[in-house]
Amino acid sequence: MRKKAAEEHSKERNSPGGLPSGLGARYLGQGRCEFLVWAPSSGRVELRITAPRAKLRPLTTDGSGYHWTALEDARPGTEYFYRLDGGLERPDPASRAQPRGVHGPSAVADPAYKWKDGNWKGLPLERFVVYELHAGTFSAEGTFAGVIPRLDALKDLGVTAVALMPVAQFPGARNWGYDGVYPYAAQGSYGGARGLKRLVQACHLRGLAVMLDVVYNHLGPEGNYLRDFGPYFTSDYKTPWGQALNFDGAGSDGVRRFFIESAVRWLDEFHIDALRLDAVHAIRDFSAVPFVEELAAAAHALGRARGRRIQVIAESSLNDPRVIRPPAAGGWGCDAQYCKDFHHSLHVALTGERAGKYRDYAGLRDLARAYLGAFVYTGQYSACRGRRHGRSADGSTGAQFLVFAQDHDEAGNRPGGERLAALADPEALKLAAGAVALSPFVPLLFMGEEYGEEAPFLYFTDHSDKELAEAVRLGRRKAFVAAAGSGKLPDPNKEAAFLRSRLDWDLRLKGKHAVLRSFYRRLYALRREQPALAALDRENTGVDLREEAGILTVFRRAGAEEAFFVLNFAKKPGRLKLELPGGSWTKLLDSAAPQWGGPGSPAPERLAGGPAEFSLPPRCVVLYGKGTDGAVSGI
Repeated sequence: MRKKAAEEHSKERNSPGGLPSGLGARYLGQGRCEFLVWAPSSGRVELRITAPRAKLRPLTTDGSGYHWTALEDARPGTEYFYRLDGGLERPDPASRAQPRGVHGPSAVADPAYKWKDGNWKGLPLERFVVYELHAGTFSAEGTFAGVIPRLDALKDLGVTAVALMPVAQFPGARNWGYDGVYPYAAQGSYGGARGLKRLVQACHLRGLAVMLDVVYNHLGPEGNYLRDFGPYFTSDYKTPWGQALNFDGAGSDGVRRFFIESAVRWLDEFHIDALRLDAVHAIRDFSAVPFVEELAAAAHALGRARGRRIQVIAESSLNDPRVIRPPAAGGWGCDAQYCKDFHHSLHVALTGERAGKYRDYAGLRDLARAYLGAFVYTGQYSACRGRRHGRSADGSTGAQFLVFAQDHDEAGNRPGGERLAALADPEALKLAAGAVALSPFVPLLFMGEEYGEEAPFLYFTDHSDKELAEAVRLGRRKAFVAAAGSGKLPDPNKEAAFLRSRLDWDLRLKGKHAVLRSFYRRLYALRREQPALAALDRENTGVDLREEAGILTVFRRAGAEEAFFVLNFAKKPGRLKLELPGGSWTKLLDSAAPQWGGPGSPAPERLAGGPAEFSLPPRCVVLYGKGTDGAVSGI
């Protein structure tokens, strides 16, 4: 009976003149288009068509807060506003396109696209090697189309998943993307919806998954008109970036639907494989079924219906395993989460920086903890937070954590946007690359990292509101006054900040940059080819820490296959004594080898099981595999 009632309800919702099934302007073909908006704050809503021919049309409502209508002559490109109670005229919150910017009219868009990726079913997380990029600075074109010619180079590197920073429509032509205000529309200056679909298809045809960063913890300040439609925001909580979204107060059902439909649309219409949920720790929600759990369930249901692997990956600093536990075990049901403890520990070990958030980390000792437990903070006192923090991640797999040596946040939120290449020498860069690539976790690279990109990654915006632009500039200046000292900070709203952040892609073919890229390529080939490295099994990972010597050894095993790698963070040669499992061990990679631009290495080519003692060059990563007869060092 319940199934029959649900079917009847579905028919009623989708019948002519009935409530449309999806928010926004849903183009059905041949000029027919349905419009649906959630505007519980307004008793009367009208659709005002501004082009190609002006028209005013009242919307139907049933008192639920939803207003709708259908037109027979609203072809793609038709521009419109919603008029609220005969006064304010606002763009569609669920706009598919904003051809005249965030303050202009919304436009009807045709979702049809001739997809050629029908055989693509996605990748398991165990096979993800993630490459994060910003579409505006990745190429000289600054568009989705500009990414496509470089995909073959990424695949050759060993990348299996391209991660796009947010592309939801934001003000102006340049922005990191976290100021987006239309979470259903692909940024026009990047190439819009069709440009994004072409990019996704190009990735899939090369065997690359696509991960999209989506921001559901706040909206940007310019062009943000949601509050005019309904209770999208709450005063009960705050975020560092603006008003918190209302996911657990009165009216929150409509808010949840709005953002979950946005997520599902990216996955379904655009064939996105994975969503990165930005800063879930800033989503305040005390409901019995949290918003993130509901979103993850909707994403996974879509994946089952489409026969595709769909992943939901949370950026979280909570150190809370509930984020990745299944709902049946009291979790939120995300597939994986970022492991920032790994980055912070690695960064301290490499650079010695201990200011700000880094004062919570002891470097090599904490990196050893991260290899074993993912989280460093599992309930102990955090000086930065002034309280105990975190919980053990026991029971989770390595594939449930993303680790990295740098990403957009860690570079762009420094005063001068310094990448790791500006903070560490070439030997340390190879050491960092090895620490990430050989870990039992999912690795993430930030664009240009693989060849030591020298351009900074600055924070940049393109606000048309001069007062807002000045407020952002002063806010950045205040935030970094201690770190920057008397140095002049780049103005985020000046185009120069954006242009300085563009990659010099040709560097990857030159001198030390080409050598570093080749080293990365070999690292990820070994990760893929060696079973002990390919299996993301935390239970079969062990460590040997020599903190005073600055040396950390990590052991990996998968069945009968074994490998270990040594990380020497010391700036001087080291001497290491180990008790090795029986058998013969062959050196597979040595970052100090001349072919990788190193000074040469005393580390032996082969080791026998039992007590072993050997020398190490400074600042190096050395990898050994067991029973790999015929393997040659450094190939």
